[in-house]
Amino acid sequence: MFFPVNTAQVFIAPGVTDMRKSINGLSILVAEQLELDPLSGHLFAFCNRRRDIIKILYWDRNGFCLWHKRLEKDRFKWPETEDDVLNVHGNELGWLLDGLSLDEPAAHRRLEYKSMV
Repeated sequence: MFFPVNTAQVFIAPGVTDMRKSINGLSILVAEQLELDPLSGHLFAFCNRRRDIIKILYWDRNGFCLWHKRLEKDRFKWPETEDDVLNVHGNELGWLLDGLSLDEPAAHRRLEYKSMV
C-alpha cells in the first residue's frame, strides 16, 4: 500500500460518504464532522452508499494525499453504524480493503487450555 499504515492511526468514517468529495471536501468533513485534525498525518477512510468505493485521505509532509479504490465486483464490508468514528489498526484497514469484516476480529477462534498435560 502507498500510505503509512504502520506509523499512523486509521480512522474509519462509518456509514455513507458522498464520493463526489475530493481532498477539500473530505478534509472539511474530517475537521467539522469527525472533529479530528486532517493535518495530523493519520489516515481517514470513507466509503460510498453502494460500498464499492473507498477513499483514504492523509497529510504527507507537505500536502494531502488521496487514495481511491473502486471494486469492479463485490462490495466492501463497511461498518454500518453512524455513531462515532472508528479508530482501527492498519491491519484492520487491510482487512476492509481485502473484503473482510471488522466484526470478526480474528480468522481463527482463540483456544483456551487449562493444562498442558
